[in-house]
Formats: sequence, C-alpha cells, structure tokens
Amino acid sequence: MAWNEPGGGKPRDPWRDNGGGKNDLDDAINRLKERFGRLFGGGGGGGGSGGASGGGIFMAIAGLLIAWLLFDSWVQIDARQQGVVLRFGEYSRSMTPGFNLKWPRPVESVTKVDATQIRSISDTVRMLTRDENIVQVEFNVQYQVDNATQFLYSTRDPDETLKQAAESAVREVIGSNNLDAIMPDQRVEPVAGEAAVANPSAELALQAKKVVQGTLERYDAGLLVTELNFQNVRPPQEVKDSFDDAISAREDRQRASNIADAYAKRVVPEARGEAARILAEAKGYKAERIARAEGDAQRFDLIATEYRAAPEVTRKRLYIEAMQQVIGDTPKVIDFTNGKNLLQIPVPGASSSAPSATQAAAAGISATEAEKGGQ
Repeated sequence: MAWNEPGGGKPRDPWRDNGGGKNDLDDAINRLKERFGRLFGGGGGGGGSGGASGGGIFMAIAGLLIAWLLFDSWVQIDARQQGVVLRFGEYSRSMTPGFNLKWPRPVESVTKVDATQIRSISDTVRMLTRDENIVQVEFNVQYQVDNATQFLYSTRDPDETLKQAAESAVREVIGSNNLDAIMPDQRVEPVAGEAAVANPSAELALQAKKVVQGTLERYDAGLLVTELNFQNVRPPQEVKDSFDDAISAREDRQRASNIADAYAKRVVPEARGEAARILAEAKGYKAERIARAEGDAQRFDLIATEYRAAPEVTRKRLYIEAMQQVIGDTPKVIDFTNGKNLLQIPVPGASSSAPSATQAAAAGISATEAEKGGQ
C-alpha cells in the first residue's frame, strides 16, 4: 500500500518508520543540538527564535574548531622524507619519519623534503689548463638532501648554488693540471719517470668532488654530493684538427718504435748467438792448438830419446817419414838405384794392391844398402 493512499488514518511518511515515530538519525541530531544549546547558553525547549539562532552559530563554530583540532594537529612523515616545523615562521624542530603531533596552523606548519631522491645536474664548459691550453669538459653531478633545514633556508636556490660550486671546483682542478695529465691520449712525448694512471679522468673527478663538498659545507647548503663524473674531456672544435694531427703523428711514431723494437728483438739474439758460436770455435781451436803443441813436444822428446839410443836408425826413419809426407800424393816414378830398380809410386785412388810409397822407399833404400854391401 502506498504511503499517500487515501484512507487508513494519517499519511505515511517514507522518512519515518511504519509506526509513525521519529527517525533515529533525526533524534540524534536534535539531541546534539539541544546539548550544544545548553552548553553555549541557548534556551532549551522554551527559548525564542533568537536563542535558537545563536545556539546554531555557536554549534557551527564549535564543530569547525573540533575539525580544525582533529585534522591539523598531526602529520605523517614518510620514510624517505624529513619534516621541518616552523612555529610562527621560525624554525622549531625537525620531524622523524612516522606519525608526529604538532600545533595546528597557523601556529605551526610543516614542510616535507624528500631526502632520498637522487638529484642531478649536467653542464658543459670550456676551461683553461695550467699550461694555457683550452679544453671542453662535460661533467655530471649527482646529489641528495643531507639536512632538510639547511636545504630549505640556508641558501636561496640550493640547486643553482650546487651548479655554480661544481663549475668552480672543476675549473680549479682543471686549471691546476697540465693538458698531458688531463688528456694523456694527447701527449706527444712521454714524461720520464712518470707513473701511468689507469683513469686520469676518474682521479680528477674525485678531486673535484671533494672540492664541491667542502664548498657546500661552508655554505651550509644541506646537500651531499654522491657522484661527480667527467663524461667527456676533449679539445674545442676549432682546434680539433690540430689535435688529430698530433695524435696521428704520435701513433706513427709509436708504430715505427714498435717496428724497431721488433727488429732489435730479432737481430740482437741472432748476433749474440753468432758471437757465442765464434767464441766457442775460438776456444775449441785454442784447446786444439795447445793439445797439438803439447803432443808435438812430447813426440819430439820421444824422438830425441830414441835418437840418443840409435842415431842412425832414427835418422833413416825420420827421413822415410819425411819422404812419405812429401811424395805421398805425387804420381811420379822415383829411382833410388841408378837405373837398377824402378819403383812405381801409386797414384791416389789406385788399387790397394800396389806398394805404398813408404814400402817403395824402404825397398829402394834396402836395395841401395845391399849394393853398397856387395861392393
């Protein structure tokens, strides 16, 4: 049955219950109004319209005050953030991550700063080295907030401050080094006694990082430099061709030096081996000559001893040996008997059945002696 159907008594209100009583929500609101009216001096049920209006105003003010106190007296700080509290515009304290209580605004206000975010700046500048050469340096700086209070209120623009400090530090480091130390690949002549540096750019970047951090600490900027890198260090475009020519000449010189070193490494061992061979031959010849001389001396001593024992026999034997050496290789006919006996001296390479020169000479001597004995 619809709520406004005729008959059946009073009209049925859809906002009230079926029994005709007041709604629970309306009852609660009315009770709350009555309590606030009595609290702020408003009349109960017999007050005039002015009292009811004043009670409504005070109730609205009280509600706003409660809401203000409830929603602006605390703040949530994330784990990555730092909170800076200002009381009437003056620094009061810092908040740690988590749930923090504070006085509502405008008494206290909180500024949140992301302390873990890695910020970065890059720049390209031309600089003058200590030996008055111009180089173009591209550098990158990565940093983060270290102290939120100093970051917010010590400098007007912390990022611009860091950029200028980084450029100043890079100029200081580049200006205190020669071009050879900054760009070893451009070096024309090696420096004697200088130790080679694996990565000179990294070493210079580390020096610049220390200078930047020291400058920021003096400024109380509240920033921490995590990385500073030299992305590219090169000569300016106007003189790039001259630098390329110098590099080409240096590479040509290095190539020629490598060829000479290879030749020296090949020739020197060969020369040393040849010298060692000659020295060994000389030592061998020396040992041979000494041994032969000692042998000849011993042989002479033996012959002298035999000669003292039998002079004639020794003399003949020496004569025969001498003749053997003289005519041993000569294809000639020799007559030792005045035409009575002809001895054929064998030709080198002839049959071994032919008598040797020693035997022929001995036979001729024997025949001569026999003839002399017969006479």
